[in-house]
Amino acid sequence: MPEEIVLENNPTWMPVVALALEDGEGRWLMHKRPKHKHHGGLWEFPGGKVELNETPTNALVREIEEELAVVLPPDTLVPEAFAQQEPAKHECPIVILLYNCRLPGCDPRSMEGGEVGWFTPKEIDALDKPPLDQDLARSLFAKMPD
Repeated sequence: MPEEIVLENNPTWMPVVALALEDGEGRWLMHKRPKHKHHGGLWEFPGGKVELNETPTNALVREIEEELAVVLPPDTLVPEAFAQQEPAKHECPIVILLYNCRLPGCDPRSMEGGEVGWFTPKEIDALDKPPLDQDLARSLFAKMPD
């Protein structure tokens, strides 16, 4: 009889989703993290952790509704890029999956503190951002025409 393999519930990475929301006029939504949170005061693409038994798109729809009071139609979310922490430097590295969405006329409100704002790619480049959001912004805007 073959030996039974037991897998531990020991995650090797943490999936996180983020949104690159475009307003139809070439501006992108950024969220400034509340001061009391990790990376407080820095600007990021909004989003959050993928919960157990949740798909990335379902997690993103949930997170954006909780954080910004915006309901995203799941079929408008397009996978765009990803960024990850170096596994050797982190016990459970974060991997951020960035989705692109164009939703003209939406009016996001920061429901959990911090600020929100619409910025051009050049303005986003100048914002103070966490390292993974810097990587995501580079990937996102490298694909766009000048």
